[in-house]
Amino acid sequence: MSERETAPGGVTGAPAGTADRSMPEAKPASAALPRPALEIASGYAFTGPALDLGALLWDGVCLPDVQVRIPLPMLNRHGLVAGATGTGKTKTLQLIAEQLSAQGVPVFLADIKGDVSGVAAPGAASEKVQARAADVHQQWAATGFPAEFYALGGIGHGIPVRATVTSFGPVLLSKVLQLNQTQEQSLGLVFHYADQKGLELVDLKDLRAVVAFLTSDEGKSELKGIGGLSTATAGVILRSLTAFEAQGMADFFGEPEFDTGELLRTADDGRGLVSVLELAAVQDRPQLFSTFLMWLLADLFHDLPEVGDVDRPKLVFFFDEAHLLFNGASKAFLDSITQTVRLIRSKGVGVFFVTQTPKDVPADVLAQLGNRVQHALRAFTPDDQKALKATVKTFPHSAYDLEELLTGLGTGEAVVTVLSEKGAPTPVAATRLRAPESLMGPVDAGVLDSAVRASPLYGRYAQAVDRESAYEKLEKLSSRGAASRGAKGPDEMKAPTKKAKEDPSVVEQVVGSGMFKSLARSVGTQIGREITRSLFGTARRRR
Repeated sequence: MSERETAPGGVTGAPAGTADRSMPEAKPASAALPRPALEIASGYAFTGPALDLGALLWDGVCLPDVQVRIPLPMLNRHGLVAGATGTGKTKTLQLIAEQLSAQGVPVFLADIKGDVSGVAAPGAASEKVQARAADVHQQWAATGFPAEFYALGGIGHGIPVRATVTSFGPVLLSKVLQLNQTQEQSLGLVFHYADQKGLELVDLKDLRAVVAFLTSDEGKSELKGIGGLSTATAGVILRSLTAFEAQGMADFFGEPEFDTGELLRTADDGRGLVSVLELAAVQDRPQLFSTFLMWLLADLFHDLPEVGDVDRPKLVFFFDEAHLLFNGASKAFLDSITQTVRLIRSKGVGVFFVTQTPKDVPADVLAQLGNRVQHALRAFTPDDQKALKATVKTFPHSAYDLEELLTGLGTGEAVVTVLSEKGAPTPVAATRLRAPESLMGPVDAGVLDSAVRASPLYGRYAQAVDRESAYEKLEKLSSRGAASRGAKGPDEMKAPTKKAKEDPSVVEQVVGSGMFKSLARSVGTQIGREITRSLFGTARRRR
């Protein structure tokens, strides 16, 4: 997959250079600062490119000469933005996304609440915004950023995002269907058979048709030599698929399949494209969101080359309301997420989780998140107190009383620690954050729809395509078999049983047909041979 320098068709803001006004060169800290504040300031005095989060808070006083920053090369070391409801998490991810875009880094935002689309439009000046900018020495200017809007399977506003069952593969699909090991292995046999015989699994009805065929009288013998597919296991798989469809997955699986390379684009002015995936319409179906996330990361992981340490990330993901991703997740699902987060860093991709408390993120995943922005926490109940103490333990040793500090932070303030240019954790810094320069709220629905239809991607992905695939091929061949049996004369129908057994079955007709012989000779194509599958069970796409 290669990066493509194309202008997005979504809403665009001011030209390049405008956003740079929000990132003035960091000023040296005053020698009159208290010693602890000076030590913190030295920890954020980076020499290379960095994102400016805000100004240091010490003893309740904002020190605008001490800027708290994140080195740009460290953004692929992943991160966490956490805090109680209403403390400003969404605005923080918007602030970081803006600065990444301004520095030419593409961004992906999972918008569950429906209030991130404003990144595409210039913000509205107000006394509150101007006061915040003055507090932290921010040269604020209303700026919109180049954006593209997507929706899962066209559910909601945005360009439809779809994937084929084949590209998901048996391992990933088994995880989201919550199949056990035996059922997963059986599903793997189904995919193996479909791959070999050129039965393309595009949507869920294709998979259902192949499973039903392999448990029919005509198809049972096909997998007998390698274990077969029991009727009971097939029943579990089919019931799981039915429940899966009830959560809206039928719209998501299909063609045209979304090319994840679209997320790596930059605008003509050099700014990174902000890709906003609307999830508000499916926030009550976390399985849908989780499935898409795993496929998206796996697809990127397959296609992006190893780059190691880079001057700037190739892409940074933000997953808002991350607790929806992990709630009720199976161990296999969590293992795959952990492995993906650990390995995708070397592909130049950074992943930020946005949630209420660090305990919403599994410990193995949390250990991979080097950059932390922790907004205020509440301690009204014993459980809240326990979560507060657990959060404090996840931070490096600090000059602050973090338990007291975290419960006293105001909206738009946070405790920050990031990885320095050398990869070491920076001192914990209480920070008054900058104000986003784009609109802090959703874009009007009419404006959003117009932007979606004006996108060059709309014509490519908007209309679903239902081409001939496994379902249609099996239906056609079954019809031919039934027709040939129905055409027999009365005498022929009374022939001995032995004669009837000599008639070719539907499977024999399929395997022996000219179509399959031709497909079997099509070496080098996805059809006609088993598809190469990865560690995650997803198919490697050939673009």
